[in-house]
Amino acid sequence: MPVPSAIASALLAWADQGGLRDLPWRTEPRDPYVVWISEVMLQQTQVSTVTPYLQRWLERFPTVEALAAANLDDVLKAWEGLGYYSRARNLHRAAQVLVKQHGGRLPADRQALLALPGIGKYTAGAILSIAFGRRAAVLDGNVKRVLARVYDVDEEIGRSAAARRLWQLAEALVEAVEPAQAGRLNEALMDLGATVCLPQRPRCLVCPLHGLCLARQRGTQEERPVRRRRKPLPHFDVTAAVLRRPGHSDQFLIAQRPPEGMLGGLWEFPGGKCHDGEPLADCLRRELAEELGVEATVGRLVTVVEHAYTHFRITLHAFECELVAGQPQAIGVADWRWVTLDDLASFPFAVTDQKIIAALQKTVANS
Repeated sequence: MPVPSAIASALLAWADQGGLRDLPWRTEPRDPYVVWISEVMLQQTQVSTVTPYLQRWLERFPTVEALAAANLDDVLKAWEGLGYYSRARNLHRAAQVLVKQHGGRLPADRQALLALPGIGKYTAGAILSIAFGRRAAVLDGNVKRVLARVYDVDEEIGRSAAARRLWQLAEALVEAVEPAQAGRLNEALMDLGATVCLPQRPRCLVCPLHGLCLARQRGTQEERPVRRRRKPLPHFDVTAAVLRRPGHSDQFLIAQRPPEGMLGGLWEFPGGKCHDGEPLADCLRRELAEELGVEATVGRLVTVVEHAYTHFRITLHAFECELVAGQPQAIGVADWRWVTLDDLASFPFAVTDQKIIAALQKTVANS
């Protein structure tokens, strides 16, 4: 069984020899706020995507105080396109807690960090080790893969028993180094998984853990980590209305989703999920009545958008609609507005609605 101190030594030596990625937020001294925001953005998102987002974010919200004082719409707009919008809402709420309870500073205390909205065991470990030089483990997808191969873990990593074992292995590694080295060790683990210990065709011959890895020795590296076979994602038809304002052909209705739940706080073209066997036009008319208290006619198809979320897929059908009765009310939505196409840049939208906007812009450009 590989010895934690040997693994840690090999990883730190690899880091010292230039193994770590040169990332713009890895500047010394480490700013706990920047570490926090970057680690949240990097969850399930590639570095190449995060880099420009983080730069814009820090220009807009350079401090905890600036983030806490910001309007949630502005925070969601800055996050627009990264997905997992609950993370942006949690960052905003956590910043407000930090201002009220911690003087606008991230605490160097595990329990205080875990009490903040959106900060779990992984993020707390990253902040403590990288920003504060504390012994704290991390376990993201890259680290799981490295540890599952080094120790040849033959259990499904999604199961609780395997997760506990991987956390124990990660914790043993940081216990094998001085506290000040824990952050660099964790970054080496994450970067090794991102650049060498790849999901497919791992680069074993250039890996600093080549001689220690049980999976490589046993020829099972391509089979680790063991993942549960995914079930087919359920599919739903969804409708959306480009609802024109009577007497103002250049204006249409957008609605804000309730603050909690999926895509909470984002704006959208109103509509919703179809019931089984429900015709698209009937679905859209029903949703407009239930959410906004209006009656509308459903006209031409504007665009069709296919999109996959983590647990399901949708086909979104957007239609031109005309208001025939009622005035919009916030019944099943948080808010609503009549807007022009030029107004939309000020509102945060999910990627599906951005594609509706692109279709509308293309129609205008071609007219």
